[in-house]
Amino acid sequence: MPDRAHLTFALTLHDAVAPDRTRNACWSPYSVAAALGLTAQAARGETEAELVALLGADHAKVLKGAVVGDDAEFAVSNTLWASEELPLNEGFLTDLAGWPGAKARSAPFATDPEGSRKLINADVAETTRGLVPELLAAGAITSDTAATLVNALYLKCAWREEFPEHDTEELPFRGAGTVATMRRQGDMRYARRDGWQAVALPARGGVEAVVLLPDGDLGGTEGVPEVLEALEHDRVELFLPKLDVSLNVTLAEALQQVGVRTMFSREADLTGLSPDPRLHVDDVVHEAVLRLDEQGFEGAAATAVVMRLTSFVPAEPARTVRVDRPYLLLVRHADTGAIFFLAQVAKP
Repeated sequence: MPDRAHLTFALTLHDAVAPDRTRNACWSPYSVAAALGLTAQAARGETEAELVALLGADHAKVLKGAVVGDDAEFAVSNTLWASEELPLNEGFLTDLAGWPGAKARSAPFATDPEGSRKLINADVAETTRGLVPELLAAGAITSDTAATLVNALYLKCAWREEFPEHDTEELPFRGAGTVATMRRQGDMRYARRDGWQAVALPARGGVEAVVLLPDGDLGGTEGVPEVLEALEHDRVELFLPKLDVSLNVTLAEALQQVGVRTMFSREADLTGLSPDPRLHVDDVVHEAVLRLDEQGFEGAAATAVVMRLTSFVPAEPARTVRVDRPYLLLVRHADTGAIFFLAQVAKP
């Protein structure tokens, strides 16, 4: 059964990340939750409590359980980059080892911040197959940087049943003229509840994409958990636009809006990572890319928590679901509900 707390985290942070429903947005709740989850393991006191309140008590279990099958491409890394001068707690390194793709690396932040930035970006680019070539922009790493926790993710899945290419045609989409729209008919999971229609498209590797189409304009996310829980097999004719969206964003302001504040302040307690009491989070940087076509989808994401020292078949006629207006798209692990990508599509 998908984890409700992880979904709540994703929807809560999405409302803060993408409040303008007329603009495209794409991010990875899995990647952000992994980077923040590692930060929670480094945190103590109120700093830790705020992170757990947002992520849910079982966040680590959900992410570690989201194992993608061998019939899909999946790569993930969770890396601690630390200054050689920063003393580290062995307990944190032990905890880190329990995460997929875990590694600890040193970086010359104090003497060569630009070289350190390039090291981190190159490592992210390798995991993401080049889809996220420069997570950290110039100036993101300075000589005051002491440590950076980085999650990187790559996922490429084929549909269990492809969309026939000859059925793709230019069709109207509200606010965007006409867009290349795919069509497929067959057995899919479908639900209609509380102002939403949902269609789940199975992909290989135990992954699925869920289209969340509002009855009217795309507004708040109220009702999304209920429609997801109501999904049942049905015969569906789905018209779905091809998609290519990306986003690079700093999450510091959005996280503070949803209650994660202490780690950005002088009151931050990250002594689970290092006994140095001056350590605090300066920024959380995130980038995500998602592409979807007739064969399947490909996505990549990365999140960096930058720390400084102070000084994501029935026989009835088919239901037709025409995705011709702004909608949400989840790409998630079918069993655990871990959300690899959450896209807001205003203009495909």
